[in-house]
Amino acid sequence: MRRSLLVACQLKSLTVSVCGAISLLVFGAVFNAAAANDEDRRLPFKEIRCEGSYFGHLQGVCSDGVSRLYWSYNTALVCTNEKGMILRKITVANHHGDLCCVNGRIYVAVNLGQFNQPEGKADSWIYEYEASTLEELARYPVPEAVHGAGGVEFDGERFLVVGGLPEGTNENYLYEYSSDWKFVKRHVLNTGYTSRGIQTALFHDGKWIFGCYGDPNLVLIADRELRLIGRQEFDCALGLVGVDEGKVLAARRVKIKGAEGSSARLVPATLSVNGTLKEVR
Repeated sequence: MRRSLLVACQLKSLTVSVCGAISLLVFGAVFNAAAANDEDRRLPFKEIRCEGSYFGHLQGVCSDGVSRLYWSYNTALVCTNEKGMILRKITVANHHGDLCCVNGRIYVAVNLGQFNQPEGKADSWIYEYEASTLEELARYPVPEAVHGAGGVEFDGERFLVVGGLPEGTNENYLYEYSSDWKFVKRHVLNTGYTSRGIQTALFHDGKWIFGCYGDPNLVLIADRELRLIGRQEFDCALGLVGVDEGKVLAARRVKIKGAEGSSARLVPATLSVNGTLKEVR
């Protein structure tokens, strides 16, 4: 009797071990297949429209470098696939601005105060989210962005925060932070006045690209050392995504008839060696 029970227990233990090993192998195969499939899916160099309608308008957009897009609206953070189909979305505090994706984390410039006012009226933060779930992970105060944090980008070594500007100020300010959000310094970009400062930022092909409002909208180009090397009329004040060498996607507002909010689309544009942007039609 005891021998029979012992044999039965050993067989059960062996079965569990074998099943566990098979499960791990199957899970690993599925995971690797999904990862490989994701690697094959890249952002297309063509128009992409974000599903849905949102309060206000798009404030910025970024990608995970593969096939996921993250769209920041005033009060919504949306993750879509490369076709613009919603994978996940959450409601967020007003005002969420431009954003960037770094090592599986989404960083968004947030201002809970006023924009484009003298020092003391903004309430500037960087919110950190987990890219796959959009779960909020941390908040970092960036009080140095005294006119309101409106955008953030990472160049592989440092973060730059951009944002608002009081009317009549004839230069823009870029706030540099370390990878662990310690303030480093304020950079001055001699641009002349740009309406409400800098709205969006992208580091691509070794260049800093800053989208600004205007009539018409304009873009500022700086080298890696933040020396201004170009200025032109181009609409990327709602966001810009790098796709490949010399290729970007620029955001445009989409007004939806009968809806209070709006959506957005991305259109392809080329970026020349000297920093000139040109929409591909």
